[in-house]
Amino acid sequence: MSATTAGALRVPLDELAGRIRAALRGLGLAEAHVQAMARVIAAGQRDACQSHGIYRVLTCARTVRAGKVDLHAEPVVEADGSAVVRVDARHAFSPLAFERGLPMLAEVTRRHGVGALAIRHCFHFSALWPEIEMITAHGLAALAMTPSHAWVAPAGGHKPVFGTNPIAFGWPRPGPTPLVFDFATSAIARGDLELHRRTGTPLPPDCGVDAAGHPSTDPVAVASGAMRAFGGHKGSALAMMVELMAGALIGDWTSRESLDFDAGAGAAPCHGELILAFDPVRLGGADSVDGQRRAEDMFDAITAQGARLPSQRRFEARERSLREGVTVPAGLYREMLAMAGGVA
Repeated sequence: MSATTAGALRVPLDELAGRIRAALRGLGLAEAHVQAMARVIAAGQRDACQSHGIYRVLTCARTVRAGKVDLHAEPVVEADGSAVVRVDARHAFSPLAFERGLPMLAEVTRRHGVGALAIRHCFHFSALWPEIEMITAHGLAALAMTPSHAWVAPAGGHKPVFGTNPIAFGWPRPGPTPLVFDFATSAIARGDLELHRRTGTPLPPDCGVDAAGHPSTDPVAVASGAMRAFGGHKGSALAMMVELMAGALIGDWTSRESLDFDAGAGAAPCHGELILAFDPVRLGGADSVDGQRRAEDMFDAITAQGARLPSQRRFEARERSLREGVTVPAGLYREMLAMAGGVA
């Protein structure tokens, strides 16, 4: 471990992952959950996604202390021969439920050309792109979405109805990295809002309103009021779609129901997640190779003019972390070490 800029440390990835696992074990989680959760948290920090890195260990700790999450539940996977795979997380954290359902999702997608993984009754705290990358590693395209707590007002309103409701998409490519995007339909991720609150820095303009409905850049005021969707009515419509597709459609809670269940405990949201997978070979048939070529031609047309593909910054950060060590905020790192008793 070494110092970088003021307030930051550089930690080897293996050491960081060990510290994360130790902190999660300290919370009393079963080992299968520890391993699955540590993988996505370490990936977030490795790829310089600060809102979904080691900060999420603290989110998990709050959820455990709230007494709502099951620390030991084994997910139940159900498949009936159709293109739909269902996983009941049984009110545990979500990463293990996804990992348990992934092999069957890949299998049914190969068989039918398309597949759906419906995860229910999970406490979701992680980014979606680690899941997307695990699906594209099978040579499949993927689309994932999930609600959260009701923190976001609809366009034209000022009272929370939607969650931050992220959407993620992945396209398999030749080489080590796929095309991936993952973004909240809110103007800022909730984790980023919390990081602004912790550091006492203002939010960017147009991220939210206070309790009276007035625009504000104060993260505390916005947390008491409502966040905004990105892109006005367009982002608001996408957020509504996520509520329907990953909530009502799969028989799980909307963001409003998740927040009601939380009852002020400050736990991670409890709801469902919908992941759709697509097999380019089955869908494209004899033209699937040409389809991959067309995709690469489009990517080349983007990068040739100096534009970045989505996820390129994250992949560059990943290479840097693997080469130089993972950059972590010193204060957050100390908090996590205290949870782990300072033992990897």
